[in-house]
Amino acid sequence: MDLEKLICKRTAEMKPSGIRRFFDIANEMEGVVSLGVGEPDFKTPYAIRRAAIDNLQRGNTRYTANSGLMELRKAISDYMRERFTLEYDPTHEIMVTVGGSEGIDLAVRAFIEEGDEVLIPEPSYVAYAPIVSLTFGVPVPIPLKEENNFRLTAEELEAAITPKTKMLMLPFPNNPTGSIMRREHLEAIAEVLRRHDNIVVVSDEIYAELTYNGRHVSIAELPDMWERTIIIGGFSKAFSMTGWRLGYLCAPPAALSQMLKIHQYALMCSPTTSQWGGVEALRNCIDSITAMRDEYNLRRRFVVDERDNIRSVKPLVANTADDVAIGINGFTFFVETGNNFTIGTYDIPLDINFAYLVFLRIINIHAGDSADNIAIRINNRAIGKYLANNVAF
Repeated sequence: MDLEKLICKRTAEMKPSGIRRFFDIANEMEGVVSLGVGEPDFKTPYAIRRAAIDNLQRGNTRYTANSGLMELRKAISDYMRERFTLEYDPTHEIMVTVGGSEGIDLAVRAFIEEGDEVLIPEPSYVAYAPIVSLTFGVPVPIPLKEENNFRLTAEELEAAITPKTKMLMLPFPNNPTGSIMRREHLEAIAEVLRRHDNIVVVSDEIYAELTYNGRHVSIAELPDMWERTIIIGGFSKAFSMTGWRLGYLCAPPAALSQMLKIHQYALMCSPTTSQWGGVEALRNCIDSITAMRDEYNLRRRFVVDERDNIRSVKPLVANTADDVAIGINGFTFFVETGNNFTIGTYDIPLDINFAYLVFLRIINIHAGDSADNIAIRINNRAIGKYLANNVAF
């Protein structure tokens, strides 16, 4: 039997994740600092780990309700009210997911039918477009511009909307550029959406706690937006709980009930031990967010200050904690060519989809002469290690 002939065509045509492949390759090489996946280098706060251990020892290892522990949903409801002035009923408007990524998948599968268009500002999280394609939807990229600080503008949104548009992914704070949308920017986006009753907003706010220069503002806070917005949240970035695989959805009950059906059949519930850890995080560990964010800010300022010493670097200031966007004019780096990664000096076009590389000051990679500029993700984890080993305080 030739199994390859039986594989779903859309699955077979889907490209593997470049950043995951880069992560695997970098981990197998000596002397390389991986700047791949967005993962804090802090351990999960001790109180969270202790709460999880205590619940394991008490034997709290059975399934929870499909939508998650009520204790956790109540904690999420309180958190959303206190941090973002948003009201969500823990019974009908909040669901615990297996990481934020499952929440994105559920939102797309609940709303998108064959031929529906999903607007995706780019650059952004690598999973959006493949998830849309697997549901037979049509991902429609909206290229973000440097002159707008990689924010989505009302004009760009309006120009991308067609009669087939059904969903807008709103990936702010943004991975990988670090860009944020302030209230005035979101107001302009909301004004466009009010003219189009058929567009659902999926607001990916996984980095909401790791921002500078004021608190994060959700589009759901604005008039007429709560009713059409699905918020994606989680614990991975704010509480350094990436391996716990714990996220949540906040949405109007009509949307949440449909997403819950998919979740019931696909996964049953999020890991019970992780959920108890989440309860402790939201009830007693909010101060840990501030401590980690302050450390990220130290690293961010270091990168911004050092960029002037690197040839061919074009300065861009980061507004979120985990990512710093830097423009590079040609360099030696890993580049994906077919099924292989090679090392060499390349001229990089603006529309390249994969350009994760090592920071020039950390591992001896030399700038070239290309005239093109791209945004490169510099991950805070590697900067922290460099500071610890090379900078005296």
